Amino acid sequence: MKKEFQKRVFSSIILIPIALYFIIKGSFFFTFFVSICLLITLYEWHMMSKKKSYYIYGFIFILISFYSVFLLRNYDRYTNIIDPGLTFFLIVTLICVFTDLGGYMFGKIFKGPKLTKISPNKTYAGMFGSFFLSIISINLFVNYTSLNLYFTKQLFIFVILISAISQIGDILISFFKRKSKIKNTGKIIPGHGGLLDRIDGMLFAFPLSYILLIGLNY
Repeated sequence: MKKEFQKRVFSSIILIPIALYFIIKGSFFFTFFVSICLLITLYEWHMMSKKKSYYIYGFIFILISFYSVFLLRNYDRYTNIIDPGLTFFLIVTLICVFTDLGGYMFGKIFKGPKLTKISPNKTYAGMFGSFFLSIISINLFVNYTSLNLYFTKQLFIFVILISAISQIGDILISFFKRKSKIKNTGKIIPGHGGLLDRIDGMLFAFPLSYILLIGLNY
């Protein structure tokens, strides 16, 4: 367990700055990065769910989800900040990362009743931790960066909804993994498994976030 945790930390230290570089650079760099991620995700879904009845639906959903990634990164309706697309992309990414981290940490520390049989490692304590850390992280992000953005009631609702859909996405991909009798979708990221294992919540969070931004008139 300790060795796996060390691998997770080491992989994150390497991958997070690389991902941030491509996200912040935008334009061709972002398109290249996301295209590579899309191909890997489609391959992992193919290997996991081939010959299953839901195979093609997963492909369609992944394509729609990645399209929403481009829409969000190029979002420009909120004119009070210099690069609203980048800002909200980072916010959604932070929510998903800290939702995952909060679930893992609180689940390990407090344990307690299981949330669902689909994903045995998920607990109610972890669910609370997911919401808690995602709210704290975005509060700090908007308060300590020069974004001209404030932690309003609207943003609070946004964080809760994105964290919730991220957790649901995590559970749904766990369900499909159980159906395929596998633990991880791949081995590309040491300590984490496949790329799909890491972005399962994001696949659901990005489409919803774009819809919410339009609906909330941000």
